[in-house]
Amino acid sequence: MANLKEIRNRITSIGSTMQITKAMKMVSAAKLKKAQDAITAMRPYSSKLTQLLQSLSATLDSDAGGSFSTQREVNKVLLVVITSNRGLCGGFNSSIVKETLKTIKENYADKTVELLTIGKKGNDILSKTYKVIDNKSDVYDDLTFDNVAKVAEKLMELYVDESYDKIEVIYNQFKNAATQIPQVEQFLPIKPVEGDVTTNTDYIFEPSKEEIVLALIPKSLKTQLYKSVRDSFASEHGARMTAMHKATDNATELRDDLLLTYNKARQAAITNEILEIVGGAEALNN
Repeated sequence: MANLKEIRNRITSIGSTMQITKAMKMVSAAKLKKAQDAITAMRPYSSKLTQLLQSLSATLDSDAGGSFSTQREVNKVLLVVITSNRGLCGGFNSSIVKETLKTIKENYADKTVELLTIGKKGNDILSKTYKVIDNKSDVYDDLTFDNVAKVAEKLMELYVDESYDKIEVIYNQFKNAATQIPQVEQFLPIKPVEGDVTTNTDYIFEPSKEEIVLALIPKSLKTQLYKSVRDSFASEHGARMTAMHKATDNATELRDDLLLTYNKARQAAITNEILEIVGGAEALNN
């Protein structure tokens, strides 16, 4: 009977776990819908802003972007690593950590690399190996454009004062609830336009192209970082919803196996008791 009691306790424990994973799945599904709508609505704006900036820059001198376009010899690199503050989201955080280590090993093995983290999970792991100059996990407390823009402004300042020669952003791009794609994007310096870009439309610019470009660059960089954080945020909830769904399925399968084992053990115990009673009755008759 002790064995049966142990199995019953395990079944009860797994049932409690299933309730938790189901609840977390439902919460993540609700948050995912809002986060997915936000990133889907933002992508066309971000893409059009970048396209407009490139079209204008292509018609100007190579230094039109000012200090943000200055190409320097790369000796010191800053990687902005975007993860989550919480776990239980499958391989969401580990994939970014692996991508960060891969980027450092393959591209910057002989360079000085430092990190700025957005998310506690990435900071906890990477800070053991690399220097983290700042952790902006509080961005998720109130995920707005203004809060992320402050981080982007800091990155721009670090590049302009030549603290770093190159800044890249590493994050998970949201594709769907089951798929997140690790991305490494150059933040600064601004990439020069590849190939010849021509515009057939003749526009009148007020004030001037140069002034418009210089005003658009900070706006574009802030939007780029905000899009990356939003992508990561949606990916996190998609990954957590998928992970909790799988956890619930696994718990259900394990519970069913334990119920079958419990019923078999209970039937065996009942059969043994019947045999003992029959055996005792025969002994009395003899």
